[in-house]
Amino acid sequence: MEVKMPLMVILGGGESGVGAALLAKAKGYTVFLSDKSLLQETYRNMLLQHGIPFEEGQHTEEQILQAQEVVKSPGIPEKAAIIQKLRQKNIPVISEIELATRYTNARLIGITGSNGKTTTTLLTYHLLKTAGFNVGLAGNIGDSFARQVLENSFDFYVLELSSFQLDDMYRARMNVAILLNITPDHLDRYEYQFQNYTNSKFRILQNMTPDDTLIYYQEDPVISKELADRQPAVQVQPVSLISSPRPGAYLNDGLLVLDDGHQPFRVNMAELPLKGRHNAINMLAAISAAQAVGVGTEALHRGLMTFQNAPHRLEPAGEMKGVQFINDSKATNVDSVYYALESMTTPVIWIAGGLDKGNDYGQLAALVREKVKALICLGKDNQKLVSYFADRVPALFETQDVNEAVAKGLEWGKPGDTVLLSPACASFDLFRNYEDRGNRFKEAVKRIMN
Repeated sequence: MEVKMPLMVILGGGESGVGAALLAKAKGYTVFLSDKSLLQETYRNMLLQHGIPFEEGQHTEEQILQAQEVVKSPGIPEKAAIIQKLRQKNIPVISEIELATRYTNARLIGITGSNGKTTTTLLTYHLLKTAGFNVGLAGNIGDSFARQVLENSFDFYVLELSSFQLDDMYRARMNVAILLNITPDHLDRYEYQFQNYTNSKFRILQNMTPDDTLIYYQEDPVISKELADRQPAVQVQPVSLISSPRPGAYLNDGLLVLDDGHQPFRVNMAELPLKGRHNAINMLAAISAAQAVGVGTEALHRGLMTFQNAPHRLEPAGEMKGVQFINDSKATNVDSVYYALESMTTPVIWIAGGLDKGNDYGQLAALVREKVKALICLGKDNQKLVSYFADRVPALFETQDVNEAVAKGLEWGKPGDTVLLSPACASFDLFRNYEDRGNRFKEAVKRIMN
């Protein structure tokens, strides 16, 4: 008699979902994948090749609700009807990250925060890779964690973890966790309750033990308060820009210092590719994580000097008539824009706008007054930006065309000025995603230069 294996349903057929489907099938589950949108051809072919049944353009509830367990794409909100029905039937819903951790003995470095996590994740991975470690990169970046666990045998993984991924993690344990900052973001997914979002970020600490290390930014008031309240039983290693914690990592007179109480590691920040105080935090956190798993000082220095950041993060996009264009399309919230504006040393023509996520622009007011000579609103609905900044900037222009935004930036710019795309908003009103927005901005700059 044939034994029927447990049914695992995968909701979402992107990189994460297809990776989860492949791993689940390899581990003996009966697998069914369902995506309400159409699948990309690559992923469709992958499922066909591995004999994994799927549907696209719909969710067949009758089949989905037969699952013993469901792996949910982080893009599907809790309020989605199919998720609510799964909850009513008490069918467990987990993330791809949770699934993959069941099948690896690798040491895990998890990185989260409202801002800076991609840069910190890439740098941490680069530091380990440069030091010769057998390491994978996954989570909210790169290739599916589940598929890497299936196809590779890495000793370490560096994981960028969004709040949406953390929400559906239960037994996963990080050996090293980095908590960079917590500022209002994605509140539309958290009932507009900041504490709900904060609780989500702190899920990175669940299951950590006294042998594990938490690295955190000491001056973040939310993190400091929550740590005082929660008192987690882990080794803590603070990162600071204003004090000198030991053990810890800090910025002192232009030097990045990592002090474990024995032999401090020091490097001059001016020599390194990443600039700005926000990147000092990112670098100090990454250095701390790398040292925590055994990367030596020589390899740390070599890795820092050779790092190249990902696109769309304060990325130079070109220069014309002495006007510099900067692509910071990844800045999808107010806090990211704050860091971008703070790092600017020239007058700024700021391009912002898109899908507002409940933004409070108040924290930008002083910086905008000091640094921004003009605001270009690039979005379908710019009302909130216009109403807040109309009396706070000397000039304001609205458009839904990135080419027009770039042309207006050049028209208003003088030699020595910077046109900065740093939107503070999601991209989905006019673009497929923030990468599409950044790429089209760069294309528009190239077009006008030619």
